[in-house]
Amino acid sequence: MPKIFYTDRDIEDLFHSGVTTLVVNDDVVVTDIGREKARKLGVELLREHDQPSSAPIRPYITEKPSPSAAPSLPQTPTPPPTRQALEDRVLIAVQEQVGDTVDSNLLKTIIQRVLISVGGS
Repeated sequence: MPKIFYTDRDIEDLFHSGVTTLVVNDDVVVTDIGREKARKLGVELLREHDQPSSAPIRPYITEKPSPSAAPSLPQTPTPPPTRQALEDRVLIAVQEQVGDTVDSNLLKTIIQRVLISVGGS
């Protein structure tokens, strides 16, 4: 069987016709410039053995996030907030929602009771 060669122009034509992946095997050859064009356009070149012939192409599954995109985790665990810090954060959040319509001393009492009832002592 004769080999099929894809040049940069062929890759561009495939891209414009909606092709996003191209399976490359021993009978399909992509030129170096064609590979560069595929990379620029986002056309994925797959080796035939990379997936079973009956498997659908799912680029959203095979994409791997870059290491720089992964969130960095703190090196040491942060201690839980103190009871007073938690009360203050809740009080500020509630006051942002209700404004001056509720007495702040009443809010503090309610927050303290709620924290005690949910185990936030």
